[in-house]
Formats: sequence, structure tokens, C-alpha cells
Amino acid sequence: MSTAPAMPSGDGLAVRGLSCRLGTNPVLQSLDLPALPPGHVAALLGPNGSGKSTLLRSISGLVPATASMLSWNGADLRTQTAQARSKHIRYLPQSLPESIHLTVTEAVLVALHAHGALPSHRALDRADTVLHELGIGHLGPGYLDELSGGQRQLVGLAQALVREPAVLLLDEPLASLDLNYQHHVMQLLKRLAREHQLLIMIVLHDLNMALRYADTALLLRRGALLASGAPTSVVSPANLADAFQIHARVESCSKGYSNVVVDDLIQL
Repeated sequence: MSTAPAMPSGDGLAVRGLSCRLGTNPVLQSLDLPALPPGHVAALLGPNGSGKSTLLRSISGLVPATASMLSWNGADLRTQTAQARSKHIRYLPQSLPESIHLTVTEAVLVALHAHGALPSHRALDRADTVLHELGIGHLGPGYLDELSGGQRQLVGLAQALVREPAVLLLDEPLASLDLNYQHHVMQLLKRLAREHQLLIMIVLHDLNMALRYADTALLLRRGALLASGAPTSVVSPANLADAFQIHARVESCSKGYSNVVVDDLIQL
């Protein structure tokens, strides 16, 4: 098991001793994370029920949690409501409502204006820029309730990005996307993290995506941190066996990318 390094008092997200109960069920147990600086993409990995979504919701303030330290750039998040945290921390859930009858552009503008008023022409320019960056500018006039699940997920990502957050918490944003859009979104997120010094924490079930695009991997099991560090060190045969109950290898392809090859199950 890896040990989280000492937390910095300044830049980045600092999480120590984070615990969360949902009802009577303890989901996260005194969780310490390594230092997560701006400009970083951190992949959150682990089997179903390991606490990945709850971790993102705890950081965003959407579920009650306790921590000995929870701060962003030295500011104590524990004293801030979810609404106050949303000024710099944006959380995107696994699925978005289907029944909202707004155009895509209107939905993005609503998200933008929730952050503060902008002149209408600047707001529209900002919304159009984000939609085109995501490759969905053509969906602007269409209605949310007429889109596919994958298209709605991309609109949700546009709503999160348009507010120019400092921290972006993404819960399985690739789940409904085809292979082209999965790579498009990951390449865009990695570029935005670098250009805007944005910290992105992203739940991924595709370990190969984490190996290819993440700067850091955080592997959870039963509400605790099993391993953290460079993706190629975290996604190892021993950790895969421990966390996912599989016999697997990590091999490099002819272009140098690491890929997980599953040989067999240890148990269901």
C-alpha cells in the first residue's frame, strides 16, 4: 500500500483523514490522498462500491463528510457550503436529467450565469467556444431532452467547463461516449489542465485510458486508498489482483502505450 506524502499548505488539493457515512454505511474511512496540484489529471480507479463517487461528492460538499484536512490552495473547504465550493470546484455526476426542455446553448448559458452575470454577447461567445472545443457546436440549437445519453454527458461537461473552475470532479464522463469521443474528451481535458492550471479528478473504469492520459492514479478499495502514484506503478498485476480479483498483465504496444491484458478471473 502506498503512503500519501505530506500535504502542502499552499497550492493544490489537500485531503487527509476524510471519512464519510451514507446512512449507517461507512463508505470512506480516514482517507489520505497524495498532493494533487493544479495542472494535473488524476484518475480515480477501483471496483464498484469502492467509494469513488462518494469521494468526489465529499470534496464538492454534496454529502456530509469529516476530515482532518480538506483544502484547496490553502483555503479550508470544511468551513464552506457546497454552494460556496462550487465557485471554484465543479462536480459532474454520472448522468444528467433527461426532461429539461432547453436548447443546448441555453443550458450552457444557464450554467454560466449561475456563476455571475456577463454581457450577453460575451456569454454567448464563451458558450459557443466551449461547445466547439468539445466538438458539439452543431448541437447548440437542439434540445436537451432530444439528445442521446452520450450527447447529454458532453453538454454536462460543457456546463462544467464554461464556468472556468479551478477543480473539475468528473464521475465516469466517458461511460456513454463512443471510442472517438472518449479519446477526444481525454485529450481536451489534459490540454485544458495544462493551459489553465486546472486540477481534474476523473473516475475511469477503462484502465487503459488512465494509463494513457492521467498524471496520477488513485486506486480505491473498500473506501481506502490501496495505491497512488504514476499510473504505470499503480496499475500493476499485484494491485489489479487485489482490487479487481483478476489475473492481468500490463504490456506496452508497438507505440509505447501501456495496456492491461486480462488473463483470468480470481473470483467473481
